[in-house]
Amino acid sequence: MLDYIRVAAAVPTVQVGNTTANVREILKETDEALSLGSEIIVFPELALTGYTCGDLFFQSTLHRGVADGLSQLADRTLGERFTLIVGAPLPIEGQLYNCAVVISQGKIAGISAKTFLSNYGEFYEKRWFSSAADLPVGEIRARQIGLDFEQDYAIPVGRDLIYRFSDGTSFGIEICEDLWAPLPPSTFLAMGGAQLIFNLSASNEILGKRRYRRELVQNQSARLFCGYIFVSAGPGESTTDVVFSGNTLLCENGRILGENEEVIAPAHVQVADMDLGLLRSERMRQKTFGNAAALYGAPCRTVSLTQRAESDGALYPVSAYPFVPADTEDRTKRCRSIFEMQVAGLYKRLQTVGARPVVGVSGGLDSTLALLVSCAAVQRLGHTASFVCAITMPCFGTTSRTYDNAVRLMKQLGVTALEIPIRDACVQHCRDIGHPVEQIDVTFENIQARERTQVLMDYASKIGGLVVGTGDLSELALGWCTYNADHMSMYGVNAGIPKTLMRWMIDSMAKDDIFPGCREILQDILDTPISPELLPPDENGGIAQQTEDIVGPYALHDFFLYYALRYGFSPKKIFCLAKRAFAGEFDEKVLQKWMRVFYKRFFTQQYKRSCQPDGIKIGSVALSPRGDWRMPSDAAAAQWLEEVDNLES
Repeated sequence: MLDYIRVAAAVPTVQVGNTTANVREILKETDEALSLGSEIIVFPELALTGYTCGDLFFQSTLHRGVADGLSQLADRTLGERFTLIVGAPLPIEGQLYNCAVVISQGKIAGISAKTFLSNYGEFYEKRWFSSAADLPVGEIRARQIGLDFEQDYAIPVGRDLIYRFSDGTSFGIEICEDLWAPLPPSTFLAMGGAQLIFNLSASNEILGKRRYRRELVQNQSARLFCGYIFVSAGPGESTTDVVFSGNTLLCENGRILGENEEVIAPAHVQVADMDLGLLRSERMRQKTFGNAAALYGAPCRTVSLTQRAESDGALYPVSAYPFVPADTEDRTKRCRSIFEMQVAGLYKRLQTVGARPVVGVSGGLDSTLALLVSCAAVQRLGHTASFVCAITMPCFGTTSRTYDNAVRLMKQLGVTALEIPIRDACVQHCRDIGHPVEQIDVTFENIQARERTQVLMDYASKIGGLVVGTGDLSELALGWCTYNADHMSMYGVNAGIPKTLMRWMIDSMAKDDIFPGCREILQDILDTPISPELLPPDENGGIAQQTEDIVGPYALHDFFLYYALRYGFSPKKIFCLAKRAFAGEFDEKVLQKWMRVFYKRFFTQQYKRSCQPDGIKIGSVALSPRGDWRMPSDAAAAQWLEEVDNLES
């Protein structure tokens, strides 16, 4: 089960007061929405009559037209697996109400009435309508509102209705001004369990209002961890005093999934897939939502609907790089913000401890960023760059390219630079433990990694320094670090940054020339393959050991990490998302292979994360054992691996 639902916001061409023509247009837009695979289709406020009918709302002829129109729409849903939500004025117990009518399986399933009525400027709804708060009954009979069905039946009515499908998917409804209230009805509906909120609106267009409306919808969807589907009346309404734009806006948890581009939009259908699994995960994770529901949640009534047709999620936007904004400007801003966070964290630690930063510099991405952060932090402390101690430690796998880049960068930055070769020490250590130097294996690699850390720690002790860790989030997730070697430091400035974002961090520093004279060096570092450089160079002096050939593409591992930790998605769902995100780049067998590697390493390497050093959190996915990821080191990966092995490629 992929947990997607496809919703549509439809704006029909309305003729004010002509229910016959309006039903015809609503059915036309319904057919278009269904051709796009929509499961729930919502129309604007009072779409059946037009919002600007004025005193015509009191006409019995109009009421008869509404009843006939609802009957026709109900007939259209008979035997089908979609749901319509249509705005209509309905007389109930002698008063007129502004309603959203939910139609499914040939019947009116429920009627949600508007609570807060516009009563200012050109709008004077209280002249015609009563508030849902004044409803004297909780249900009515179909024939009471003029519906000419062969069998009369009860219809729930009110402002407290939650519509629930047999699979548990649920939605609530509010109407236009309800969202502008200090406590919108949608707040209580969401706390009652509604995952989606539909808003039938007739919001007129004036300067600046569209932006404000967008912010309202985005913020409400974020606060409620819900999908929010907003649809407003279109330009077919009367223009006696105002203009209506037909604004459609589909948001999920604060993110816009769909919005019409035109300032004044003609009849159209806006469709989007909503991820119900994501919404459930957010509500489960954010305890304030549950606390608010317990404290303030009012009882809601459930209206049962039949099983729906599940969407395949094909319209849902999936980025291959979820940690990296696609927009260049946004990406640069994010990278600069993260850099400032890193600098602030290290500045505070150095200030508290009263130490000099000591950084091991290899000429790779991670150590480069750690060095840049250290330089910025000491500058904030009032020191020159020479307060930073940078050490390069060439050994068996060091290539001339990485060595030269490391040396050039240290020189250009003006840090205190040391070169401490560790080849002889590693050879001696091999002899001490009886390991043949020519035997190139994990022990051979770990000896070098631990020797580098020993040098850094001991030199930091000598000068009153603090070892700045270089390891990043992706390496921590995979356990791609040697225990008590590059795994350990006194402060890990890169602990929250995934590898796919690391490149853009340095790229932003280079392009903006934050460190004068370093652009060319930084660019070459960006162009260098990722490697721990623990194996001897190849016959051409190039890097022989490339990390992604061994552990797998970081693009895939970061993708798996994001969806596994951020939302708790299953391997099956992540696999389906990955197939779409990496179509044409990785085939399904490759995805499955590296997904298995990811889950196996993520589980078996937890013991390294359980004792990782301090390091700031910079995003919603973090692995600190002190607050962000608390997992037993001996947890079994069997069920996850079994699901990966059984994936249908």
